[in-house]
Amino acid sequence: MKLHAINTGFFKLDGGAMFGVVPKQLWQRTNPADENNLCTWAMRSLLMEEGDRLILVDTGIGNKQDDKFFSHYHLHGTDSLDANLKGLGFQRSDITDVFLTHMHFDHVGGAVERTDKGFRPAFSEATYWTNERHWHWATQPNVREKASFLAENILPLQESGQLAFIDAPEGQQRVRTPLGFDTFIANGHTDAQMCPILEYRGEKVVFMADLLPSVGHIPLPYVMGYDTRPLLTLGEKKAILTEAAQEGYRLFLEHDAVNETCTLEMTEKGPRLAHTRPLHD
Repeated sequence: MKLHAINTGFFKLDGGAMFGVVPKQLWQRTNPADENNLCTWAMRSLLMEEGDRLILVDTGIGNKQDDKFFSHYHLHGTDSLDANLKGLGFQRSDITDVFLTHMHFDHVGGAVERTDKGFRPAFSEATYWTNERHWHWATQPNVREKASFLAENILPLQESGQLAFIDAPEGQQRVRTPLGFDTFIANGHTDAQMCPILEYRGEKVVFMADLLPSVGHIPLPYVMGYDTRPLLTLGEKKAILTEAAQEGYRLFLEHDAVNETCTLEMTEKGPRLAHTRPLHD
């Protein structure tokens, strides 16, 4: 297996929303805010080369929304999904599978493109993977998450016939996928979010999605205000971060603007940051 970090761009979100009840004087040590209390975040996808498969995990925010929508998120930087795929010698039609951790717009927006005839999957040859529980959650959204689940990002995947489901029974924290790797299932941020667990160069690499957005979120109570069930997030973080610290997992950080991966160590205060390093070092 070969892994590649694919930065699709940077955006800004309110620091208070990203850290929930944690006081600013604590979270700004790792994630400094601008004059509007906005912090910069990455939208970092992961590309896997495995046999005859080329698997993309998450797709960033995309480019099909209107200027008013994008004005809320202050997109910046020169990175893009297409440019960074091209830099590795690939194009969209080479992607065989798109694994969606969940269907919030900053993770699935790039999965669908706008054409003169409407919306269609951006990866014409790919199977798109989610699970039935999250699909139901995303297509019949609660009021709190409705603004994050955009129909144009989601429904074209099913209408195209390119959508497939991973079996993720309720109550199971870890399941096997048809793609040859396991995934953690986490329900605190949104229902049935998936965090792939990959065997890579003798290590386990876990794509943390929104269970651990950045190194600044490692302390267990540092839970995003966006999480629908923060007490579930606390328990999930404790279990998965403790396992990661004890087993030496590398955690791939989708939203950390600086750090691609990190490792943890156990302390008397629980899991804490041990090291950060690029995916390839």
